[in-house]
Amino acid sequence: MYELKIITHFSAAHRLENFYGKCEALHGHNWKVEVQVRGTRLDEAGLVLDFGVLKALTREVLEELDHTYLNEHPAFRHQNPSSENLARYLAEQLQNRLDGKGVQVSRVNVWESDTACASYIPE
Repeated sequence: MYELKIITHFSAAHRLENFYGKCEALHGHNWKVEVQVRGTRLDEAGLVLDFGVLKALTREVLEELDHTYLNEHPAFRHQNPSSENLARYLAEQLQNRLDGKGVQVSRVNVWESDTACASYIPE
């Protein structure tokens, strides 16, 4: 099994409903995103997947979130845009774009600060 990881960033605002703390107020983060994919086969060039392809697909998903108010995004109108839900959303969106490329999303980490991260690991 081979595994690749890329790291990228995006900025967005959100608020957490039913939280009853500071994060219930509108605030923003410079989110750090780590995407890991895995595959069992290498192509003719000896790659699981070109890093450039993975970066481009991840950028495509993040473009719709970057510099937005996440609570207004269709995916988060009925659920909080928490780090956990963001990680799952990114994993699902990336897997849809990766279908047919012979790799699976193995983990997405979403960091909302230097010391706080949520992970989603598809089953």
